[in-house]
Amino acid sequence: PSMAQEAAPVLLVVLARLVSSTWHEGSGYYLESHTNEVYAEEPPPEPALDYRRVPQWCATLNIHRGEATCYSPRGSSYRSSLGTRCELSCTRGYRLVGPSAVQCLPNRHWSGMAYCRQIRCHVLPAVLRGSYVCSAGVQMDSRCDYTCLPGYQLEGDRSRICMEDGRWSGSEPICVDLEPPKIRCPDSRERLAEPGKLTATVYWDPPRVRDSADGVIKRVMLRGPEPGSEFPEGEHVIRYTAHDQAYNRASCKFSIRVQVRRCPVLKPPQNGYISCTSDGNNYGATCEYLCDGGYERQGTSLRVCQSTQQWTGSQPLCAPMQINTDVNSAASLLDQFHEKRRLFVISAPDPSNRYYKMQISMLQQAACGLDLRHVTTVELVGQPPHEVGRIQEHWLSLGIIKELRRFLHLTPSHFNAVLLDKAGTDRERYISPASPDELFAFIDTYLLSEREAARRAQSGDPCE
Repeated sequence: PSMAQEAAPVLLVVLARLVSSTWHEGSGYYLESHTNEVYAEEPPPEPALDYRRVPQWCATLNIHRGEATCYSPRGSSYRSSLGTRCELSCTRGYRLVGPSAVQCLPNRHWSGMAYCRQIRCHVLPAVLRGSYVCSAGVQMDSRCDYTCLPGYQLEGDRSRICMEDGRWSGSEPICVDLEPPKIRCPDSRERLAEPGKLTATVYWDPPRVRDSADGVIKRVMLRGPEPGSEFPEGEHVIRYTAHDQAYNRASCKFSIRVQVRRCPVLKPPQNGYISCTSDGNNYGATCEYLCDGGYERQGTSLRVCQSTQQWTGSQPLCAPMQINTDVNSAASLLDQFHEKRRLFVISAPDPSNRYYKMQISMLQQAACGLDLRHVTTVELVGQPPHEVGRIQEHWLSLGIIKELRRFLHLTPSHFNAVLLDKAGTDRERYISPASPDELFAFIDTYLLSEREAARRAQSGDPCE
């Protein structure tokens, strides 16, 4: 007999039983239609199906980007027969949407539907002053690497990965300006002091400053003198400091060395001294040789320190002053003392004049003080035609005596005296003997030049 013939009686029995009673599926009970009594019976056996006749009861499962692992009552060859149970999964990068397991039902449909959706993370926000590059967009396992613009540094995670839960790993980094500006100072330099000075005027260009981030320099500060300043001898450090908008700072420095070219130190001549400008022996300094009172300079009066660090000329001498009385006029005589000596001219009617004796006696006792103040005594004694005149051991002619008295307004009839400065100017007159203290006080107060006063203050009074 055929398989269909063998199944026919069973189907008829089921139909008969459905006509005569109400079947409550899965309850274990059935109710007769013509009575109120209920009888408990064993549940009827499930319909026997011939799996060999319908091996594909449900549609074959095909999950895109996924996999169905099925277990059939008939074995692994019956992947979609009635009662087959399939566990569903997705390949990596995809998430299952729907039930994770389905079963083939008698209605020839699966118990549920599911599909695989691609796992995607949200689009990362833009980074201020930076950017990122992702390996696979916003898909799972995509790696996004962050970089910052030149001059900025990354703070935080350098990379983020799209994870299985659809979220990015780590946190959003930021780009910050941590790099100081670039600053370059001028090169260090050496300068020679200007002639006659101990300083040099030095100029330089401002430093070059650049910010690697936004290019904005907030301020540049100078520590030291401004360009164009005068720098004294020695080494000087100039420093600049630059600040950008993020308050990063950078500094640079350079040095300025000022050199003073110097000549050998000059020694003063014997019986004389030197008066120099500037520092005395620097390039451009001028030194003047001066002799003490009663001495005359023989040789050059000025010497200059040259750029070769050598002095011009040669050192002069201070020789005792030579007084020439063999001259034709009083003016020629006085010219010999011009700018060298002061003159104290005494006139008396005769050598026995008591004022004259007193004056000469006091002057002899004060010879050191007179020489210290460059005072030379001139004596005019007697009346015509018996006049006598002398300067130290030098005798004057009658003609010179008369001219001196006339020129200086000195009468021969009584004692009188006059004090002349180094220019030959009449500065003070006396009709009675002047004490040394009186003379010295007047000279020290009114007649000393600044140079003489400074020399006196430096050397003191050797006559004391």
